[in-house]
Amino acid sequence: MKLFYSPGACSLSPHIVSRELGLSPQLVKVDGKTHTFDGADYYAVNPKGSVPALQLDGGDVLTEGAVIVQYLADQKPESNLAPKAGTMDRYRLQEWLNFIATDVHKQLSPLFNPLVNAEAKASVRARLETRLAVAAKTLDTHEYLMGHFTVADAYLFTVLRWAPRLEVDLAKWPSLTAFMARMRTRAAVKAALTAEGLE
Repeated sequence: MKLFYSPGACSLSPHIVSRELGLSPQLVKVDGKTHTFDGADYYAVNPKGSVPALQLDGGDVLTEGAVIVQYLADQKPESNLAPKAGTMDRYRLQEWLNFIATDVHKQLSPLFNPLVNAEAKASVRARLETRLAVAAKTLDTHEYLMGHFTVADAYLFTVLRWAPRLEVDLAKWPSLTAFMARMRTRAAVKAALTAEGLE
């Protein structure tokens, strides 16, 4: 398998998951500005142009981080990083993945854009706070979103890593800062961050 990534982007999530599972996909670094890798056109791999993409040994390509992490977890179901397909717990996991993708990740996106004015960014941060409060409430009583580590935690960690850069103060939610600290102690997280040159 090949995992196409850009350092620190949302592709960090499947990178962490692959290390948690003991899988070793070939890491292929994509230049986020030129959409190239090793001189090749990344759009030929993923027409959406975004990372991550996972190219399987048979040639099929999966895109969308929330899908990729579930695929990876399903390669080693005994890991319990994703509950069995068709169970209520799996649907609960998918709830978290969709929530992180649409209510947290996409809320953060405008904050990266230098063309978005300060007033609009303040509005985005205010909306984002209501979303972060939802995750924080669960983490007030659980170490991880599902009670034990799952692929959803890798995704939440990945997007919350951007908070300081985007002037989002996680200190308002002690359970979120504790979660981030806890995640940083995981061997797979440390290894992925080191491999991507982030720590």
